[in-house]
Amino acid sequence: MFGFPGSGAKSYYWLTLLSGLVESLFFSGMAFGWASLVFVLKVDGYFAGYCVNTTRDSDPAVYIDCMGQDEQFSLVMCVALITNTLIRFPIGCVFDHFGTTATRLISIILYTTGALFITLLNEDTVILLYPAMSCLIISGTILHITNAQVGNLFHLYRSTIITVYNGAFDSSAAVFLVVKLLHERGVSLYLSFLFLTSCSSILLLRTFFLMPRGHIPYPLPESYTYGVRCPGSKKKENNETEEMKEQKDLEKTQKDQQTDGAKPEHEPKNEEVASFRSCVLSWLFLWHLVWVITILFCQFIFLSNVNPMLNRLANDDQTLVSHYTNAFALTQLCSVLFAPVSGVIMDRHKKRPLASGETRREADLNSSCLSLFLTSLQCFLFCVCFTCPVLPLQYFTFVLQVINSSFFFGGHQAFISIAFPMSHFGKISGIAMSLSALGLVFQVPILHLIQHQLHGDPLYVNVAVTLLSLLALIHPIHVRLYCKKLKKQRTPTTPEANEQLLNMEPFQFSQL
Repeated sequence: MFGFPGSGAKSYYWLTLLSGLVESLFFSGMAFGWASLVFVLKVDGYFAGYCVNTTRDSDPAVYIDCMGQDEQFSLVMCVALITNTLIRFPIGCVFDHFGTTATRLISIILYTTGALFITLLNEDTVILLYPAMSCLIISGTILHITNAQVGNLFHLYRSTIITVYNGAFDSSAAVFLVVKLLHERGVSLYLSFLFLTSCSSILLLRTFFLMPRGHIPYPLPESYTYGVRCPGSKKKENNETEEMKEQKDLEKTQKDQQTDGAKPEHEPKNEEVASFRSCVLSWLFLWHLVWVITILFCQFIFLSNVNPMLNRLANDDQTLVSHYTNAFALTQLCSVLFAPVSGVIMDRHKKRPLASGETRREADLNSSCLSLFLTSLQCFLFCVCFTCPVLPLQYFTFVLQVINSSFFFGGHQAFISIAFPMSHFGKISGIAMSLSALGLVFQVPILHLIQHQLHGDPLYVNVAVTLLSLLALIHPIHVRLYCKKLKKQRTPTTPEANEQLLNMEPFQFSQL
């Protein structure tokens, strides 16, 4: 295998980290630059058949009403987002069972398919936009899931790296801004996406050379290596799979940690991994699920309506709409700067020694409370801003949306990796996102309500969404109470109680 002992291994880890950052910046979240792409698609006349000539009661002049066109574009994004969330659990199962390479190959196929579909777009094949956006958004999400494990290579900065990758994920929405700017300078949508299609070869190279076939374990065994075999190397595995070797290294590392008396940490003597069922049926997961559904619903309602909102507030002045669309895309580009703040908050305790009887998981959970609370508060403030029908205020809305998105996605994955066993990471992260689709399906009737019953004015819907966002505050409060409960349980008063504490399972959950 490609792998280097000592400092060479560290260099290889850094190469994986930096290449993953580049991949996240240019590929994983480009579909979230939808507002920029919609502007280009409107200029090229896609779904223009839904525009009709009409008049106002106060003005006999004929004008073009494109609410039907806006509804179609909103529906494209809505379908893509719902499909993405529904498929997250199956993808998580594939990732946990088959490993990184198989999962990333699925992503690359979807990415190539989505980009090719957009190159084939014309007035007769505009329906391809639906599967194209679904493929692009799903492929980016899969890349993001497989990159989250790279944080395991750097223990002290694990959560920080996860959130940095999430920031890059959000910032990659600026790829569609580049497509928009090139289109304004005469480069067709066909050429732009033909180039993006060819870039799938970069994803293939990183998959085979800089990512493991299975998973990156945590805690990380010494001299851990991964990658493809050198062409002339001898077979050293003797029919033993890479996953089996990783598991043995992981068990050895955990055993060494438990028997090392010099360390101040008190890890359980007999570490048992909680079952997937017990994790999903715990209150910790339930309130995290409510948190995920609430914030995703608020985010996706905004993303599905941002272009119609700008058109309405700008009185269909396309120059002004283009200006605000560019401002939104540029703000998304800054997500990579905001996201690490959440990770730094979660990792701020890593360099201090653990308290007597305190487990690493308990310390990590306790440290995550502040990040979860700030994410929930940002969601509420973001909803308040986009509810106000004031065009200049939308600059602040864009900033809050990007900060909240970067905190949310990074915080979601970091919390799952902290609160639940890594062996269930893909499944638990996936089922949380898949179940959130149950809430997201309400977007379809809501979009219909806005366009047809409220005549394009989403004020009442936005007020309701703002009130709904307050539900997200329950999760950080529950995690805080859960940590206090753990603290009480680890306060031994007798040697017998202390022995019982050390033998306690690391993942214990209050069941529903």
